[in-house]
Order: sequence, then structure tokens, then C-alpha cells
Amino acid sequence: MKFLSHIAAAMLPCILIACNQGGSTADSRSVTSGQDVQLSRLVPQEQKRATAAPDTQYEDAKPPAANTEDYDNIVENQFLAAKSNPLSTFSIDVDKAAYSNVRRYLNGGSLPPAGAVRIEEMINYFDYSYPQPEADTPFSVNTEIAACPWNEQHKLVHIGLQGKKIPVTHLPPANLVFLIDVSGSMDEPNKLPLVQSSLKLLTDQLREQDKVSIVVYAGNAGLVLPSTGGSDKKKIRDAIDQLSAGGSTAGGEGIQLAYKVARENFITNGNNRVILATDGDFNVGPSSEDELVRIIEQERKNGVFLSVLGFGMGNYKDNKMQQLADKGNGNHSYIDNINEARKVLVSEFGSTLFTIAKDVKIQIEFNPASVQAYRLIGYENRLLAAEDFNNDKKDAGELGSGHTVTALYEVIPAGVKDTFTQKVDELKYQAPAQTTAVAGGNEIMTIKLRYKQPDKEESRLITHTVANSTIDWSNTSDNFRFSAAVAEFGMLLRSSAYSQRASFTQLLTLAKSARGKDENGYRAEFIQLVGAASSLVKR
Repeated sequence: MKFLSHIAAAMLPCILIACNQGGSTADSRSVTSGQDVQLSRLVPQEQKRATAAPDTQYEDAKPPAANTEDYDNIVENQFLAAKSNPLSTFSIDVDKAAYSNVRRYLNGGSLPPAGAVRIEEMINYFDYSYPQPEADTPFSVNTEIAACPWNEQHKLVHIGLQGKKIPVTHLPPANLVFLIDVSGSMDEPNKLPLVQSSLKLLTDQLREQDKVSIVVYAGNAGLVLPSTGGSDKKKIRDAIDQLSAGGSTAGGEGIQLAYKVARENFITNGNNRVILATDGDFNVGPSSEDELVRIIEQERKNGVFLSVLGFGMGNYKDNKMQQLADKGNGNHSYIDNINEARKVLVSEFGSTLFTIAKDVKIQIEFNPASVQAYRLIGYENRLLAAEDFNNDKKDAGELGSGHTVTALYEVIPAGVKDTFTQKVDELKYQAPAQTTAVAGGNEIMTIKLRYKQPDKEESRLITHTVANSTIDWSNTSDNFRFSAAVAEFGMLLRSSAYSQRASFTQLLTLAKSARGKDENGYRAEFIQLVGAASSLVKR
């Protein structure tokens, strides 16, 4: 026995060394498997090591976590022949989460996954300051047509909606419920601490007639702050400061409690809204996702809307938060830093939280005499059937006070060679439809919009015709050129099959020529991001 004990004692150091080497190998594999996230995390960690004392520089090092972020696959819109598919129908989208999330990836030194690049959200991240609407309509309709920058034989049609800007003092009173994820997954500096800082910014915007409740959820859900008047900001801020993270994620239970609190404090003709702050990692709870969606849809019909603020990286569930916000008549924002929180919750306070028109749908009818084929850039997850346009039971997007919505179509004019659409055989039982130039005159399209007032269930119709006239590039607006640059950027990031002659050099020239006033520096920041992405692509 003594002999065996001596052998075991002699082998122990070898076993320990082998274990340490095995651990290093596992760490190396983890960095490779979560490359997108690890690139953004390694940079600050290396900076921390460079400034730490030699004997303590690795004490706080943690093995990198696997990247479990979820994004829905996006199937790009194709070119459609105007003769056989004259109608294009979609819901508006005022979400802006994709742009700030893409920015997070690029600033972290990696290219975003294709599913994270929703081009319409990137375009709509920026303010285009279209003319304010006239009379009693909640938004104005603005159009512009010029040659397409990535294919000069094609045309680019720019459609912009401008929501009526209502002064904050005239907005209806708000009944807000902050629903905050305090589970263990939120225990990171860019999650719960950033949530707390962000909600305190929002608290500073509250008026005396507004009121706030706070519900949290981890292993269980609980009411942290009963409904409190907007004038008692210290009480609200103190409740936010006391939050800490830990436990699993009972997201379904939290949402149910938040809606219950919202109903108990409901303001008739007011803005009743749950604001969910989370990384989207709903992994425990009494409700399935289908049950959650049904609850959210029912509460939407009862007048309580849901907005979603996304935080963090590594386990960010983008697809889940998109779904919840869409079903809840709210918007989805991704907060990657305190400046983004200030943009969403302070600068855009009215548009983020106060709806002026709901279920806003757009239907374009193209004139085949002028348009051979067309392609809607982005909005893939907002497409509607043509019949949905007149169906008031079909849910669509909301427009907030002062919001702008921009959509771009790439058009192949009649008579230009079309290499994108596929021909089909002539129909056996129907005669081909005959189209004459007289039918549409000099029109390229007719834009129809349907919307409902926030407290109504019957839609109203707006019709806007667009002449087939193209302006010279030198006369295009900053709005036109900048939105085209953002669309081109999105196509390059997605390696789009329709990018044609698009290039980083071209879009940089385009963006630099369209900075305009840029009071907050967002367009200048975009130009820097394009440079960063160009460098990453060339590696």
C-alpha cells in the first residue's frame, strides 16, 4: 500500500498539469465557436490586462461564453414583374434595433450575421425631417425618383412618411409599467446596469400626469414599485437603483403580472404601455411562446401596448423580441450604450412611447406601362397579402409622434433589359391582360395607405399618385442620397444577390454628400461604421 501511495503522489503533479492543458484547449475552442461575440469582448479585456499589475492581470479573466444569439433567417425580396404582380403590400416598420445591433458588432471588430441586418430598420434609424402633414391627417407622404446608384439603368423610388409631431405637453397621460428582467443572464455591465441607467433617463422625462409601476422577474415575478406619479421621480429612481440580478427567467409570469398592473391603473384615452427591458432569454416560465403571444395580442386589443428594449450580447434573442414587440403594437429598440438610450428614451420620447396611428399599411400599384419589374428593399418580415390591405382585422405597424418611415423600391423601367425576373408560360384559361400607356397616363405608381386612429378599429384611406419623372442626381435631396447609401450598406453586409455594382467606395461618397445638418452626429457615425466594415471585409 505504501508503494501505491508513493506512486499516486508522484503522478499527481502530472495529472494536474494535464488538466490545466486540457482547460486551455477547451478555452481555445470556445473562442472559435463564439467568434462574433468574442471579438468584441477580447479588445476591452486586453486593454484591462495592459493596465493591470503583473501579478494580478489574469485574476478576473473568465472563460468565453458560447454565442447563443438568435436571429431569424431573411429571404430577400425578389424582383417581380409589374404586369403579373402589380401590387406590393406591406406593413410599416418603425423598429430601429437592427442598426444599433449592427453597430455593436462592427465596433466590436466583427461583421454581423446576415439575419441581424434588416435593411428597413437601418434606413429608419435616421431622421429624415420630411414636411409635417397638413389638415387632420396624421402623416404626410413624400416621394422622390432618381437613377439607382448601384445600377444606373434602373430607378430608385424613395417613399417617406412623416408623422405629425405633437408637443410633449399635449401628449395624453401615460400609464407605464417597467417590466425588468433581473435574471442571472442580466448580471453583466451592458445589461442590468445599463437598463437601470436607461430607465432613469426615461424617468426624468415623466410629467406630473404620468405614472409608473415596476415589475421584475427572475425565478419569480414581483411588484417592486406600485403605480407612482411622475412627479415623484426620487421614489422611482430609488426603486430602479435597488435592482440586482440573479436566478432563472420566468418571462411569461413577468409579462402576465405587468399586464395585470397596467389594467389596474388603466387611463382611459391615455397611453397605457408595458416597457420590457431584457436580453430576451426567456428560458423558464408557466407559459409557452404561443400562450405569451395570445396574451400580448389580447392586451393590445384591450388598449395596453408593449414596447421592447433589448440589451446585452452573447445570448441576445433578437427574433423573440421582434415577435413580442410586433404583436404588442409597440416598437423594438436595441440599447448598446447610454447614448442610444438617450436617443430612444429622451430625444425620441414622443415617437417611442406615443402612438398617433396604428395598423398602418402601404399598398403600391405599379403601372406596367412604365415599370417592367420592381423590388422592395427590406421589409421582408412585414410583407402582407394584397387582400390584407382592406382587412381591418389584420394587424400592422404603429406610427409614433414625429416618427419618419422610409421605403425604397428599385425599379426596372419598361424597355430596359431585365436579367432578374423569370418568365412563365402563358395561361391556358385566361387571356393575357392588355396594358396601354393611356391607362396610367404619366404615372409610375399609385400609393395607398390605410391607418387607424389609436382608439378606433375602422381604418381610413389615403391615396397618393406618383408621376413618372426622374430628377438628376445633382438635384436629389440629402434624404434620398443618404437613405440610398444606408440601403447599399445593408446589401453589402448581407452579400445581397441584388447588390450589382454596389461598393463601399461608392456608398461612402454618397453618404458624405448627404450628411446635411446632422445635429446629433448620427450620419457622421454611420460614415465611420462604413469605413470599419470595409476594413473587416478586406481582411
